[in-house]
Amino acid sequence: MKDLLTIHDLTAEEVQAIFALAADLKARQQRGIPHPLLTRKTLAMIFEKPSLRTRVTFEVGMTQLGGHAIYLTPADIRLGQRETVQDAARNLERWVDGIMARTFSHQMVEKLAEHAAIPVINGLTDLLHPCQILTDIFTLRERRGDVRGLQVAYMGDGNNVCNSWCYGAAKTGIHLAIACPKGYEPNEAVWRNALEDAAASGATLTLGHDPSEAVRDAHMIYTDVWASMGQEEEHAQRLRDFQGFQVDARLVGMARPDVLVMHCLPAHRGEEITDEVIDGPHSIVLDEAENRLHVQKAILVLLMAPQGGGSPPPGG
Repeated sequence: MKDLLTIHDLTAEEVQAIFALAADLKARQQRGIPHPLLTRKTLAMIFEKPSLRTRVTFEVGMTQLGGHAIYLTPADIRLGQRETVQDAARNLERWVDGIMARTFSHQMVEKLAEHAAIPVINGLTDLLHPCQILTDIFTLRERRGDVRGLQVAYMGDGNNVCNSWCYGAAKTGIHLAIACPKGYEPNEAVWRNALEDAAASGATLTLGHDPSEAVRDAHMIYTDVWASMGQEEEHAQRLRDFQGFQVDARLVGMARPDVLVMHCLPAHRGEEITDEVIDGPHSIVLDEAENRLHVQKAILVLLMAPQGGGSPPPGG
């Protein structure tokens, strides 16, 4: 794997390699064992959207790996405006060892990957959010072991997070049930590709409009904001359209007694999820947020380490 643009491009073995290395790096960090696997490596971080988790976890991750990260704001680079994406990619590859981009357009990260000889990581686009969903599945794996056959219920908008959940579930054998209002389904091309991946892994993907049906026997309930960045003008309409899709105590009570609840954050408390649930005993949103650091470190090592991504020897 040269880049990480979408989970769909990964093999099942590559996904498992990310999880195995993330677990190893997390254990090292918790035990205070240095792991400078990216010494003298530099990551350029391109941001068109604001971020707490993405910026902090990639920047801290590079520091813990012995490397360095450079934060580029929209005012610094202005991809496609101040200069072409191609020119920016070709310049950056002469200075740094990898690029992480958090953009509106998915085509932007595809162009960066096409024209840069160095690895490109999709930190989020309007279409996909692969690092988040790899983290979510890794977190579920920590709690439940083998994730194959587990049931995950996704509530709400068929947005970039939902699209990547389709790919993530399909690659790992998770049974994913999506409940969304009519007109808010996941991307059609993503859905078709995910169904093909699911046929190979044994996963099942179902799409419906009834939250209570989706959460039946669920091992995990997942939700995200109803209005993502760039959709602020649609907020009032979306509040009306998403009535009945809130993850509250009533909905959680319809799932398995030991159901877990995730949210990729930031949350609009009182809209897609209640305080009672996000701060309650079923919630593992902070574990999920912490694991962004460890999973992204694994991705960075696999893409940028001189040894080609091999896991370091135990205790080293």
